[in-house]
Amino acid sequence: MKNIVIVGRPNTGKSTLFNGLTNSRDALVHDRPGVTRDVISGRIPNRPWTAFDTAGLENEKVGIAKNSTDMAIKTIENADAILFVVDGRVGLSPMDLEWAKLVHKKSKAPALLLINKSESTKRLADVHDFYKLGFGEPILISAEHKRGFDEIYDFIDSLYTTETAEHNDSDKEIKIAVLGQPNVGKSTFVNRVLGENRQIVMDAPGITRDTVKIPTRFYGRDIVIMDTAGLRRKAGVKDDVETLSALKSLDAIEKSDIVILIVDATKNIENQALGIASRVYDAGKILCVALNKWDLVDEAERDEKLLKLKHQFSNSFHQIIKPLILAISAEKGTGVQNLFKRVYEQWDISNTDAPTSLINRIVEKLVTDRQPPMSRLKRPMKIKFARQTGHHPIKITINVGGASDIPESYTRYLRRGIATALKMEHLPIMIEYQKSENPFD
Repeated sequence: MKNIVIVGRPNTGKSTLFNGLTNSRDALVHDRPGVTRDVISGRIPNRPWTAFDTAGLENEKVGIAKNSTDMAIKTIENADAILFVVDGRVGLSPMDLEWAKLVHKKSKAPALLLINKSESTKRLADVHDFYKLGFGEPILISAEHKRGFDEIYDFIDSLYTTETAEHNDSDKEIKIAVLGQPNVGKSTFVNRVLGENRQIVMDAPGITRDTVKIPTRFYGRDIVIMDTAGLRRKAGVKDDVETLSALKSLDAIEKSDIVILIVDATKNIENQALGIASRVYDAGKILCVALNKWDLVDEAERDEKLLKLKHQFSNSFHQIIKPLILAISAEKGTGVQNLFKRVYEQWDISNTDAPTSLINRIVEKLVTDRQPPMSRLKRPMKIKFARQTGHHPIKITINVGGASDIPESYTRYLRRGIATALKMEHLPIMIEYQKSENPFD
């Protein structure tokens, strides 16, 4: 897999171009310059290339802008190809010239110059000025409307060699989303897994804005780890960029296989964290609650605090019997490998098939112990046949009369009973009802 890096000064449309090339909405797009901070990546469909969206290059000596620029430069140095994006409406700027010189200095990779926002030639500045950047003939594009993408694909395909042809193992990668409230250590945790300072870490909330997907290999498995923006209570969100970031964080739950919920062990668990966990359970994803900064908790208080937290999470959710709660220190690295060992175990368990005969015996006993309620027509509901029909999450399909009348409370009872009998107490069990006859009758 080869890397193509999208670079340029702020607000030239790099993130819109990234979304278009990867056929996704992974990059946060906003009119405000400087929204992108971290480097995010995504695969270009049907081509052996990974695209990287970088922060707009800025001339700052300190702060987030400097950290973002430093990471962008590091990505440029590792590029196999570069897309240099400029704003056709604004015209050539001194910053474009400055950063073009840097790209020429840092990378010998082939580069394509893209003049974005070229929907109307009447609004374009002098195109010939852009030749001064030293990237040859520019291509007029509109990232928003996907115009000019054929020329980009021609450029990419011209660089294709048999060496880049790799088998796509994306289906085998475990997608792991890292969620939590602001400033609990999510990016520090991701950097610990990657073994490098890939994500910006500062002692301030709201640093991460995009959901950043990073393929890597950790503790013997190929994974895609997703660092997300911190989630705050709605009352605390007053900025539309933060609102968009939060929506992308929640969307990461649906796109993940496993969710690691980072919480600050030095503080009390807020309802916001419990709400995130509830979303994960409802989505049928494997959840691990990571108690970060555990090294800062007084040793004399650790046992009591751990029991209290487990009790708090257990009482909050009916569908999970034993939430997987583990103590770690992302900064020091303690407990991180054990955490991944445990979530990998749960992933493997959720990929197993339970015998149909066993499922039926379990469900039969549960129904005998507690009969389902009467239907609205005052007729008894008969559960006839059950079988496992899915993995990740484990899904049990039950053939039953009057399925639409079964209340959620009884479904929770069945979930818990099945999970206990199958020794899958850490996993969500999903139940689907079908109004059909037992196929073995």
